[in-house]
Amino acid sequence: MTDDQINAAIAEACGWADLAVHPEFGLMGTLPDTHGLRTAVDWYAVDLNAMHEAEKVLNTDELFEKYYLKLYDTTQSTRWPVCATARQRAEAFLRTLGRWKE
Repeated sequence: MTDDQINAAIAEACGWADLAVHPEFGLMGTLPDTHGLRTAVDWYAVDLNAMHEAEKVLNTDELFEKYYLKLYDTTQSTRWPVCATARQRAEAFLRTLGRWKE
């Protein structure tokens, strides 16, 4: 998946709606608590802080455990998954939710 596809898929999973690409600002959308105000979507594929917020969607032990195992598989190294990049976290996140596309 491209970074843009990753950002859109994670945004949808995090509750963003009315997603559209703006020529200057990139992916824009609305969140339920913004009363329809369109804002820029986080850059999940490159921002660890954004991925930290996205990980909060995994609000059950079962989902988080599945995510952690996917993250471990995604890093494919002997290093602990805590060293994963934002893109690796994004891929594991989408695989956990069944939204990753090859």
